[in-house]
Amino acid sequence: MHELNTGSALQSGEVVDLFCGIGGISHGFKRAGFEIRAGYDLDASCRHGFEANNAAPFFTRDVGSLTAEEIRSRFSGTRPTVLVGCAPCQPYSSYRQGKTDDRWSLLARFAKLACEVATDYVTMENVPGLVSYRDKTVFNSFLATLSETYPHVSHEIVDCAEFGVPQRRHRLVVIAGKDHEIRLDRSGQPAPVSVADTIRTLPGIPAGGVDAHDPLHRASNLTPLNLRRIRHSKPGGTWHDWPDDLIAACHRTGKGAGYRSVYGRMAWNRPAPTMTTQCYGYGNGRFGHPEQDRAISLREAALLQSFPMEYSFFPDGRFPGFSTVGRWIGNAVPVKLAETIGAQIAQALCGERILA
Repeated sequence: MHELNTGSALQSGEVVDLFCGIGGISHGFKRAGFEIRAGYDLDASCRHGFEANNAAPFFTRDVGSLTAEEIRSRFSGTRPTVLVGCAPCQPYSSYRQGKTDDRWSLLARFAKLACEVATDYVTMENVPGLVSYRDKTVFNSFLATLSETYPHVSHEIVDCAEFGVPQRRHRLVVIAGKDHEIRLDRSGQPAPVSVADTIRTLPGIPAGGVDAHDPLHRASNLTPLNLRRIRHSKPGGTWHDWPDDLIAACHRTGKGAGYRSVYGRMAWNRPAPTMTTQCYGYGNGRFGHPEQDRAISLREAALLQSFPMEYSFFPDGRFPGFSTVGRWIGNAVPVKLAETIGAQIAQALCGERILA
């Protein structure tokens, strides 16, 4: 067992993050008291966001080519260790129904690396569809590999709104440990956080506008037709609230008639819907601002993903575009979910130290 490190900020242990993206899961663990030692991702554009907020180096690498030796070298060897990751979820997403994708092999690689590195704990977050993908064979194989090194493996599908994330986002959480099983404790969690609690105090901006003091608080433009549509939209309503001449032809018949949330406004008094990589677009889901005639801004999307207001996504004066920032935000693990996972692993580690 490791001895308790009495340094307050670092006493929980150390983390290496695979498929780290912009750093949502690392930042949650950092807030839970862990030291982030490194992040790996193929997307080099995430470097600034990861490094600026997590005080750790970012490596532009294919996780499929990483070795256990390299990962182990990032740890100091003096504190408890955690390997975290979120393998690309697109292969298992409901948005890819009927499509094939070979990136599922990265999940198997993650499990193999975890066993070879043999950290004290491993945790992974992913979409719920992974559990049933390919008749459960992929996920069952993943669990079987982890259990070769980690006797205690738990998995559950959670609604992130249960853990202080102002968003209805169902995710699969896997936690593997050598000595203890951890399941996320819902007792003592706050009541669901609403859209109003999260973004109501931000300055108003128009469609296509940007706040003079916050370059992330910017909204995409609206066509004249979509401006008319959002003006007829009610918070929490659907396009059925519009006059007939505004309803798209594809929504009148067939499959399109079932997509009631697109072109919708959020409701102030409820958590937001799931933030996607295109959450900045009014027509991509229920991403209309509850009151202002525009889609939510990138800042609002980041806050709804529970990134703190001070989180830096890009260097000053170097906005990389809506699609890039939308991808960073939509693909991220919500920070408060990661913080909850980190806090409960930290609690388990503390108990192990006391018993050592």
